[in-house]
Amino acid sequence: MLNIVLVEPEIPNNTGNIGRLCVGTESRLHLIHPFGFVINDKNLKRSGLDYWVHLDVSEYPNVDEWIKIIPDQSRVFLMSSHAEKSYLENDFQDGDWLVFGKESVGLSKEVLDSFDNHLTIPMSKLIRSFNIANSVAFVIGEAKRQIDLKV
Repeated sequence: MLNIVLVEPEIPNNTGNIGRLCVGTESRLHLIHPFGFVINDKNLKRSGLDYWVHLDVSEYPNVDEWIKIIPDQSRVFLMSSHAEKSYLENDFQDGDWLVFGKESVGLSKEVLDSFDNHLTIPMSKLIRSFNIANSVAFVIGEAKRQIDLKV
């Protein structure tokens, strides 16, 4: 099972969509406060549809509290448009942690400095980033593909 981490998500529709994706891929969702919405926001529920009740989700008051529960920090992968290594070059394993930052600015320098594994999603120079829900889908898809090949 993959662990998907959203650090300070701002847009409820994205979080709901990612929650639905986690249910469909049997991944866990970890949400780190503060949020840009309330967790019962109607947009969150609408984009997550009726799947939200099946979601394995945990919330943390801050990054430090989340870090305390990680058994192996070498298996934490932070997504950043500034990273040099593509997620397509990474060797994913069951139980990995895939970390995504807030929609407006990504992951803070402090969070990025806390871990060594930074990955990027290759994209055209015409854009700064992909939508976070799309980014999560790209990375989960590749990670699940690799994990399924190993079993």
